[in-house]
Order: sequence, then C-alpha cells, then structure tokens
Amino acid sequence: MSTFEVKKRSHNNVVILEIFGELDAHTAPRLEEELQKLIQEDSVQIIINGSGLEYISSAGLGVFMAYIEDIRSQGGDIKITQLKPKVYNVFDLLGFPTLYDILDTEDDAFQRFETRTE
Repeated sequence: MSTFEVKKRSHNNVVILEIFGELDAHTAPRLEEELQKLIQEDSVQIIINGSGLEYISSAGLGVFMAYIEDIRSQGGDIKITQLKPKVYNVFDLLGFPTLYDILDTEDDAFQRFETRTE
C-alpha cells in the first residue's frame, strides 16, 4: 500500500499543497479531493510543493490534467515546485514543463502569481 499525504497551507491568496510519498492510482483520489475543494472555494492560485514526492505514476499525473482547465477558466493556475530529479523527469518526459510552470522554489511561484495579477 502506498503512503501519501497532503498538507495544506496558504499565503496571501495562494494555497500551497505540500505532497509527500507516492502519488499513484491508489492515492490520486486524495489529491483530487483537495483540488475539487479548492475549486469550489474559488481558491484557484495553487502551488504544489513536491519536495516530499518520491514517486508519481500516470494516474498521479492525470490528476493535474483533470483540473487545470477548471482552475485556469476561473483565472487561476497550478505552479509546481521543488520536484526531485527523478520525479521531474517523469513530468518532463510527458511534456509538463510546456503546460505548467515547474519552478525551483515556492518564492519563484509566488512571484509568477504576483506578476500575472499586476
């Protein structure tokens, strides 16, 4: 059984979801639930901090694809930060860097949100 945890915090109007463990078919519904709640609350400026993410499967990647249109249609975005090299490689293989801002730090992501709203 894979272990997966989501911790939520916010800073200004941005919600940070820190994800830990393995994001796969068994654990993806937990992240989906969090994203659905944020969309319902109209909290659509989201940073996914992947510093604790050890593994991601195609089902895990599918969660990001499933909600990005809803989030962007509400004027928001998902920024992904601090991925470990082996996890980043999975995102990179599937072309995610062309669809998402994948950044080194949360500060970089906050700056992207700020420059976009000015």
